[in-house]
Amino acid sequence: MQIKILFDSTALDNRFLTGWGVSYLIDGWLLFDTGEKWDLLSNNMQNMDVGVSDIKGVVISHDHWDHKDGLWGLLRENSKIKVYACPNFGRRFKDRVKSYSVELIEINKFSQIGKNIYTTGEILGRYASRSIYEQSVVLRSRKGLVILTGCAHPGIIRIIERIKQDMRDKIHIVIGGFHLKGKHGKTIKTIVDKFNHLQVQKVAPSHCTGKKAIELFKEEFKDRFIDIKVGQTIYV
Repeated sequence: MQIKILFDSTALDNRFLTGWGVSYLIDGWLLFDTGEKWDLLSNNMQNMDVGVSDIKGVVISHDHWDHKDGLWGLLRENSKIKVYACPNFGRRFKDRVKSYSVELIEINKFSQIGKNIYTTGEILGRYASRSIYEQSVVLRSRKGLVILTGCAHPGIIRIIERIKQDMRDKIHIVIGGFHLKGKHGKTIKTIVDKFNHLQVQKVAPSHCTGKKAIELFKEEFKDRFIDIKVGQTIYV
């Protein structure tokens, strides 16, 4: 299996455009999140030889602009895409998806959506003192489970523990936003220690993880740390 990093805050070189949010392409057909803007995502897709018609499905982790706003340009160009969302996403988001005459699939619980590809279904979290629902994607690879997170608003450890309730495989790597930006160093260190306790083999934190947390993960995981950049392809 492979994961192409199509959008994030840093890139391999200046051919790629960066910004806030993430977008990862799984096995050439399933997109996890779409970043903040279609023009940025489209540029990076072209530079990684990813065609719009290649995309068969899109999983949106949560209903925030930096994870969904690249979607609208994609749906304008490809109306055969299936969009996987949480049932508690806002009505405005759902209505806009349906306005493109694409299939909207709302996933409440842990579900398989492709060969060796699963979504956790919606998990309740908190953001700015309000409830927010988020889903993560899980891949079952020959190396173990690969967990992709958008922002991990429900808590990165809680997400991992929830996945382990449904899948007993070892965890090969966790990739994406861990939502630790601005957290106290002791809090971050506790979470890093829990990654080890949960026997996570590799980490690739990005986006809202925050500089301090990324440095602590890098210090702890050493050669098991992957520095995420747009333009990379990760083989799992």
